[in-house]
Amino acid sequence: MLTITPKAADKIQSFFESEESAKGKALRVMLKPSGCAGYEYALGFDDKREGDHVLTQTGFDVLVDASSLPLLDEATIDYSDDPMSSGFKISNPKEKSSCGCGKSKQF
Repeated sequence: MLTITPKAADKIQSFFESEESAKGKALRVMLKPSGCAGYEYALGFDDKREGDHVLTQTGFDVLVDASSLPLLDEATIDYSDDPMSSGFKISNPKEKSSCGCGKSKQF
């Protein structure tokens, strides 16, 4: 099952509270074709679609489409905020490799 750390959940919840475009939506986590290695992680606010798997979190839902679900089921989403950088980080044991820039992943 996809895991969202408490720190990431807090940050996501803050987006739901502050972003007008997030009102009434859920967080979509997916893999989309991209780059030289094959896939790129994508996060965004979206409405539920037919075939979506819904993961209920405290205060919001996470949507994962049927084609992304098998590749994301052991992934963990975390959030880091330090002096050098901040942002969401996805750790996924199903990744086999990534491209040189680290943006796209191969499964």
